[in-house]
Amino acid sequence: MITKMDKRKLTAHLLAIVTVTVWATTFIASKKLLGIFSPLQILFMRFILAYIALWIIRPRRLRLSKKEELCFLLMGVFGGTLYFYTENTALVYTLASNVSIIVATAPILTALLAHFCTRDEKLRSSSVWGFFIAITGVVLVVCNGAYVLKVNPLGDFLSLCAAISWAVYSMLLKRFASKYDSFLVTRRTMLWGILTALPLILIEGKPLDLSALKAPTPLFCLLFLGLVGSAACYVFWATAVERLGVVKTNSYIYLVPFITIVAAALLLKEPISFAAVLGAGLITAGVVVAQRRPKSEPVQDPVPEQEQSSAE
Repeated sequence: MITKMDKRKLTAHLLAIVTVTVWATTFIASKKLLGIFSPLQILFMRFILAYIALWIIRPRRLRLSKKEELCFLLMGVFGGTLYFYTENTALVYTLASNVSIIVATAPILTALLAHFCTRDEKLRSSSVWGFFIAITGVVLVVCNGAYVLKVNPLGDFLSLCAAISWAVYSMLLKRFASKYDSFLVTRRTMLWGILTALPLILIEGKPLDLSALKAPTPLFCLLFLGLVGSAACYVFWATAVERLGVVKTNSYIYLVPFITIVAAALLLKEPISFAAVLGAGLITAGVVVAQRRPKSEPVQDPVPEQEQSSAE
């Protein structure tokens, strides 16, 4: 018989899968918009849309202490501005395959941070084995039979910065995911993402031509990125972290390269090699292994920081 707790966890797993599926396909919308706007402008507009949508859905204030507000500022930086900026800038200096593979190390980096920073999510052998299996699959999928990898110190370093940024964001999110409403957490994160991206946009100096959004395709892409890729998916991700823990939830990131290549095959008619199919199997196996808990380890749900108390 499925208990209420089992249903909550099953829902969380589904939310994580839906989220990585959407995030893996947002590259198509971003690719179309990059011909019109800069990466920072896209980030700025999608976060504004997400912020407005979340205020409409949950019109409540979130009262935070100064220390908590600082943490949310860091979440906006690491989970928004810095993550997207380093990842997109890395694409200028190195191959997309390098970026995909290096960014896919975010789950194991998160697991390492969780080991030292939390009491309830210590690094397990299953997480390590899951990483090696999944990252092997990621390499096969990303290369897709071509096996073209070229080291570029700056580009690869920026890719690693993106992975580290996401790991730091994940740890900060864990602290508040079980304390406050996921909608409020996401909305405040988006606010700080907007505010910290603005100075970079001003320094960049590229004019923001909103008239381009009169065309249906750019408008649809931006709405998809803002309302689905940011507002909905960040809420889904926060909910999954609250119910599953940050390590288990982040292991689903391994699936992103495979979902991306499938989306490219369906929508852009790009070919899929046998190596990519084999890689998909390894990624799936890696995610399953990473989710496993040793038999000797008692079942333990993630420890919430404290009950929600400060939201109005």
